[in-house]
Parts: sequence; structure tokens; C-alpha cells
Amino acid sequence: MGMTAEEIRNAIRQPRPLAAWRRRIFNWLGWGVTGLTFAVLAAAMVWILEMVFARGAGALNWQVLSSVTLGLGGGLLQAIEGTAVLALGGTLLAIPPGIAAGIYLSEYPRGPVAPVIRFLTDVLVGVPSIVVGYFAYVTMVDGLGWKFSVAAGSIALAIIAVPYIVRTSEVAIRGVPNAVREAGYGLGVTPGTVIMRICLPMALPSIMTGVLLALAIGVGETAPLIYTAGWSTYMWTGHLTNEPIGYLTYAIWSFITEPADSAHALAYAAAFLVTFFVLIISVSARFVLNRRAGWSQSR
Repeated sequence: MGMTAEEIRNAIRQPRPLAAWRRRIFNWLGWGVTGLTFAVLAAAMVWILEMVFARGAGALNWQVLSSVTLGLGGGLLQAIEGTAVLALGGTLLAIPPGIAAGIYLSEYPRGPVAPVIRFLTDVLVGVPSIVVGYFAYVTMVDGLGWKFSVAAGSIALAIIAVPYIVRTSEVAIRGVPNAVREAGYGLGVTPGTVIMRICLPMALPSIMTGVLLALAIGVGETAPLIYTAGWSTYMWTGHLTNEPIGYLTYAIWSFITEPADSAHALAYAAAFLVTFFVLIISVSARFVLNRRAGWSQSR
């Protein structure tokens, strides 16, 4: 007598003993490799942070924060100011084109320019930062005659930051429910008004995570600034061109190789400040993202 349809379905659903054990073994191996990888990465991060904060905190004092660099000693006041100027300048330059491209990719994914924007974004993400710095040096520092300057350094950082803002903005705006757009269209408003007055404000917290990520990248970059911003032991006077500027990552890169203990102290203090600023920015981005998620769930 043949099996009924229900018995056949039950037989298919029940895994074979060998297959079930094989699945369990692969699950255990997968979780084990994942846990081991996480443990290695966590240990490396803790070790790096412990070394940076332990040595940097010991080298950090009021003189370092309140005076400029003098030879292989002194402070890092001009470098702190320069880092803030360059990172904020690069981020502000990257925000308008980044958000505009993200809006276009999210609202017109099949537009004629969309494949070009996606291709250029992918290329920029993969280009080494030192190549961006070399490009900025050839075109702006040397070609336009700006010399080492805030303008050249900020534009180089903006080129690096744009793809991150583009991707974040595209995902954030695409995540706005279509029902919200349809409600706006139902009220008779134009597509531009729906994007600017409805979609963009709703996606703004998520877009801010991309902006903060771009800001963190600007704080931690070194290679493009060596070619564009140069180095200075003086405070910035406000000139956008023909004036080099100091920044913290140069102090790390340059002073750590010097034999003097005072230079090593400045390098450790600069590493502490860069790490601290990046951590603050990253925590702020996570806070904004979590608050956005909580707000969405409450809605």
C-alpha cells in the first residue's frame, strides 16, 4: 500500500541523520571561526587602544594643548587647529555633491547618469588615498599654483569622502516608505518638494552617519595631506591658498621616527588625540543611527 501525500511530505521534511549531523558540524565550525575571528580583532583593537591611550595620556599635558610645535618639542596647538579645519572643510565640500548624487540614485535608479555615478563612486572607494593626494598635488598645488594650502587639502579629503556620503544618502533616502511619497503626491505637491520637504528630512539622521564617517576619515588621513597641506608650525592665518597648515597625523608620521624623546612624546600625544576624536565621532554616528532606529520603531 502506497504512502499518503501527508506521509510523503513528512518524510521529505525530516532530515536524514547523517545530513543532520553534517549540518550541525558545519554550524559549529562556522560559529567557531566567527568567534575566533571576533576575538582576534577585539584583542588587536584593545591592544592598539591600550598602547595609544597609555602612552598618549602620559605625554599629554597643558603645554601640548596650548602651544605650537618648536623643532622636536613644544605642543600641538597648530596641528589640532589644522586637523579641525581640514576635516571640517573636506566634509563640508563633500556634503552637497554627495547628498545630491544619493538623491538622484535613490529616486532615479534607472536614469541615464545613474550607472556613471555608481561606477565613479566604486572607483573612488577603491583608489588609494595617496593617489588622490598625488592628483591634487599635480592639479592644484602645482598646476593652479595654490602651493601647500587648506584649499588643496580640503578638496583632496572631499574627494575621498564623497563616495561614503553618496552611498549612505542613497540607502537612507531609499528607505523612506513609498506610502509617504504617495501621500505627498496625493496632496498635489511636486516631486522636488516631496524629495526636499518629506524624504530628505526623514532620511537626515541616517545621512548624518555617513557625514560623520566622512569626518572621521578626514581626521585620520595622512597621505593626501602630505602632498597638499604640507606642514606648518604656525597657527593658520585664514588664507585658503599659498599657506601650509599643520595637522595631527603628520606629527605621528614624522616625529615617531626621530631619536629625541620629546618628538616621541608629541607623536604619542597626537596619536591619542586622533584616536580620541575618531572614537567620539564614531560613537556619535552610532548614537544618531540608534536614535533613528528607535524613532522609526516608535512610529
